[in-house]
Amino acid sequence: MSVSKNNQLKTTLGFSFNIAVLIGGTIGVGILRTPGAIANLLGNYWLVVFSWIFGGLYVLIGANLYAELGAMLPKAGGSYNYIKRAFGDYLGFLSGWFDYITNAIPPAFYCIVISEYLVILFPELKNYSTIMAISLLTAFVLIHLSGVKNGSMIQQITSFLKVICFVALVVACFMYTGIEVPKIQTDNSFFQIGLLFGFFKSLQLIIGTYNGWNSVSFFAEENDNPGKNIPKSLFSGVILVAVIYTLVNIAFFHVLPVETLAQSNLAAADVAKVLFGKNGAIIVTVISIFSLISILNAFMMIPPRILYGLSRDGFFIKKGTEVNKGGTPVTALLVSSFFSLFLIIFVGSFEVLFSFAAFISIIVWGLAYASLLKLRTKEPDLERPYRSFWYPWAAIVAILASIGLLLGFIYSNPKSFLVILGITIASYPLFLALKKFKV
Repeated sequence: MSVSKNNQLKTTLGFSFNIAVLIGGTIGVGILRTPGAIANLLGNYWLVVFSWIFGGLYVLIGANLYAELGAMLPKAGGSYNYIKRAFGDYLGFLSGWFDYITNAIPPAFYCIVISEYLVILFPELKNYSTIMAISLLTAFVLIHLSGVKNGSMIQQITSFLKVICFVALVVACFMYTGIEVPKIQTDNSFFQIGLLFGFFKSLQLIIGTYNGWNSVSFFAEENDNPGKNIPKSLFSGVILVAVIYTLVNIAFFHVLPVETLAQSNLAAADVAKVLFGKNGAIIVTVISIFSLISILNAFMMIPPRILYGLSRDGFFIKKGTEVNKGGTPVTALLVSSFFSLFLIIFVGSFEVLFSFAAFISIIVWGLAYASLLKLRTKEPDLERPYRSFWYPWAAIVAILASIGLLLGFIYSNPKSFLVILGITIASYPLFLALKKFKV
């Protein structure tokens, strides 16, 4: 295995890749599936739309803060670098592994779901679903072993096709005039226990759907101009995703009423059946496959960067810093891929994975926002190519929103909280052992 000089990542990625990986790493089948679940939880058109806008605004404030952090500390691994710098090794270690778990689970899930969608298109492949999932994972491992440029090219092509597919679906919905959407009765009992539970559960699904918006930060070390490209791509990418998400929901409600969508496990499929008849399911399946290939490619690239950064700081084995001549952190990629291979058999349900990822993400993002406040005080002279607007209020609002969402998630999903609490308790002895033996 050929290794690059000093195991350094290559600075070969630019603004176009940043936009592609943000869109590709964020927009997936979540937006095609979650509108029905959220309509079921809330049952109110305006509350559903408000929830998606709220999620978008929360993420946009986060993008403003990550723009400063990523440009200031352009290192592989993203969030944990800022947390470690501000609050020390242990919180850096914990947040880094939280981030890694969140981002290492999806490749297995996406391989499984792509194979399931291929079976829908080609029913004769039904008995080969697991083999197709493993083959798909293997194919993407080989692509990324060949070098970061190939992964970047695939990301840009698939992300572009994904946006075209979603724009076409939204336009088709708004052109539809077959039925009139019935007037939705406003529910005035917002603060009743059931609806409050539903609101936080909905936000958990929405945050899960937005998960990946900060993908750019994981590749900061490989960016040719991080001080300029990271802020620009974070703002433009997050705004584009938020607009697409909101428009998709409004477009779906233009075709079907809330009550109907609330009964749907795959909202986009039911909308497409109304728009395109029996071919609707095929169209949504094709859109789903494009979305999944793009997001799978992004998530094949993200976990190895986190593991590379953790390894460089002594939070994983030293071999995790090995980079091949193509610029790929090769050991980190192989470790992450074997983890995905293991999970292909044991992966959980769509909603469980989504909710768990959102839970952990809120914790990591909240710590990252707090690290911005800490670093402004602790290291005021640190070079900052970009400074967050509306400081410190933007950071304070983001932290308070994160705490509020976290408390809401604990209320609506105590099982995930107990799992996270268990991981946190187990992490400290492991951290001490790694520090002592310096693997």
